[in-house]
This record gives sequence, structure tokens and C-alpha cells, in this order.
Amino acid sequence: MSNLHDTGRGPTPLSAPVASNINLILDTIRTQMNMDVAFLAEFSDAVRIFQGVSSLVENPPIRAGDIHPIGAGYCRKVVEGALPQLIPNTADVPATAEIPETAEVPIGAHLSVPLKLEDGQIYGTLCCFAFTPRPDLGETQLVLLRQLADLMARMLAGDISAQKKRRRTRKLVEAAIAAGDPAIVFQPIVNLRTRAITGFEALSRFASEPPRSPDKWFADAELAGLGSRLELLAAERALTQGRTLPADCSININLSPKTILTGNLQPLLALVDPASLVIEITEHAAVDDYAELQTALKSARAQGVRIAIDDAGAGYASLHHILKLQPDIIKFDTSLTRDIDTDPLRIAMISALTEYARRTGTVVVAEGVETAEEETTLRDLGVDKGQGYLFSKPKPAAEFVEQSKAG
Repeated sequence: MSNLHDTGRGPTPLSAPVASNINLILDTIRTQMNMDVAFLAEFSDAVRIFQGVSSLVENPPIRAGDIHPIGAGYCRKVVEGALPQLIPNTADVPATAEIPETAEVPIGAHLSVPLKLEDGQIYGTLCCFAFTPRPDLGETQLVLLRQLADLMARMLAGDISAQKKRRRTRKLVEAAIAAGDPAIVFQPIVNLRTRAITGFEALSRFASEPPRSPDKWFADAELAGLGSRLELLAAERALTQGRTLPADCSININLSPKTILTGNLQPLLALVDPASLVIEITEHAAVDDYAELQTALKSARAQGVRIAIDDAGAGYASLHHILKLQPDIIKFDTSLTRDIDTDPLRIAMISALTEYARRTGTVVVAEGVETAEEETTLRDLGVDKGQGYLFSKPKPAAEFVEQSKAG
């Protein structure tokens, strides 16, 4: 079967608007042509996937989501020309008697047209059938079905393009993981009054092609359905390598709400003293259900794990995260820290958040501290801790160990 659309791994995931419109078209086909069943079948390797089915039958012979062998039924034979696209009476076409469904369903009349994509590949078929013969079916209905198949192909284009992008991205991410990415570096978090190191944030670094920032790699992993896998891999490496760092310092790892909700935190807790672990949840991460997230974190917090809201102040979600999750630590985004010594607005914002932290017993950490003037201003404002190039660039754990031995 040449020139067939290859979905690679399973069906093309349909977006909600496209799925809704396809179902509407199928309902229209069934009712306007007075057929019993109308459906859209996608070809994928050796199977047909029924992406949409319209039927008023109590126990329809097919349902949306069903997967049948591609060699069974009428679809493949129509595409290959072994069966005509228009069959008003299946009894008049001897080849239909060889198809079990003709008698089992039964199928008395059948209409089917290939659904072709812009590049000429065949996505599948748009079909409808009646349980009894329909001698009134003719070229008019066939032309209409072809037109609707063209319309569906245009509607599906965006979803198919997105799936191809996901497959390409997945290969890139899997190749990066196979090559050993991500590497882990650590950046110290210091007490602004004593300059003593109190913790280390674990950060990921990627050497794989194409070159891009870690946040882009993690975004790509999420797009490819590998987001939680990559996050947990980075966290596992961070906690394993962090064992060589001073025992009285925290190890901060970044996890998204989605990964936390997978329930896979316990294996991580087995790698470290939970009391030394800080889970940073970025301000940018969407939270659909705060109560569900709180429940997922409850066991870890009971074991001593602390929760930090990362990048606070970088967007609108900060206050929601802080108020709903009641974190132990609030980390100010670099955009708030930068030039704070000369910016009254930044001073006002950090002052307000620091006052909230003081009243609730929350620790505040300023990220992106790069100058002595910023450090002084932050300390004067009551910020507890700082992190940034002023204190140290991110480095492998081994370098901090060597530095400690030398000092």
C-alpha cells in the first residue's frame, strides 16, 4: 500500500476543536445521506484507527477509538481500487461477499473515499454505510463525500503537523538522554549576613545539538511527552551527585506540578535525607488543581522536604502559588533582583514580599545577585539569602568539594 500516511506511533491526537468539528461532519453525513453509520478511519502501520464514529444504533459495530487490522473491512480495498467508492447494493459487487463484515454487521450499502493530505499522502478514509441496500445513492452523494473529505483534510493539517513536530522533538530529546544529558551543576545559596553557604541549587546543562538553553530542552521534552522523565532523571542525578556536598546544606531541585502529580517522589527521597531536600516549583508552571498538588506534596513535606516557589515576581501566578501552596521558601526572580539598588519599584515589590515572608515565617532568597550594591540593598531589605554570580557561577559538585579541601 504505497503513499499512505504513516503516523509512526499510534493515532494522530486530535485537538478538541478538530475532534468536535469532525464529529459534527460525521453526524451531518449520516443524517443527510440517511445512512446508519458514518466514520473517519486513520491508517497507521497495519491498523485502522477510528477517529470518529456517528451512529444512533444502540450497539454500533464500531466505536470511536476502536482499532482494527488495516486489511479487514472495506477501507483498504477502496483505496487500492479493489472495491468501488460507491456501492448502493453490496449484493451487486461480488468482492464484498469475501468481507466478513458484509454479512455480520450487515452492510447493505457503502460509500467510502480516501482522505488525502496536502502532500498527497493518504491519511485514511471517510466512510458511511447502511444496513440495507440504498439504490438511491449516486454520484451526488459521492461528490459530497469527497468534498467533505477535503474539508476534513484541511482541518486535520494542524494536528498532523503538531504530531510530526512531537515525533521529531522526541527523537532529539531521546538522543540527548542517550548521549548522557543532562549534566548537573550546582550553584550555592548563601546567607546574606554571614556569606555562609546554606544550600545548592541543582541546574541542568545540555551538550547535545542543537545548542539551546536548558529551559528549551525541558519545554521540548514536555512537548514530546518526556517532560516528567527528563525532570526525574535530572533530579536523580542531582541528588546522587549532591551527596558529596556538605551534609548541612540543602539540595534544591526543580520539579513541575505535573511531575509531582505522577507520584514518583518517593524514589527521590530515598536518595537523600528528606530534611535537606528543597523542591522548587517555578512560578511559570501552571497549576490546575492546588488541592491535588498539596495532597501530592503532603507525604514529602511530612518527611521534612521543604517547598520553594521559584521565579517569584516573574509573572501573574506568583501570588496564587504562594497563597495556595504556603511554601517554606520564596525565591525572587532575577528580574526583581537586577539593579534593585537603583530601582524604587523593585525595592517596593521585594519589601512587600519580604514583609509577607516575615509574618508567615517564610524564608526569602534573591536569585541573580551580581553586584555588591544589589547584595547590600537586599540585605538591608531583610532578604535572608542570595544566589548569583556574585557568589559563584554554577559548577560541578566535584569542584566545590575540591574548593572545600583547598580552603
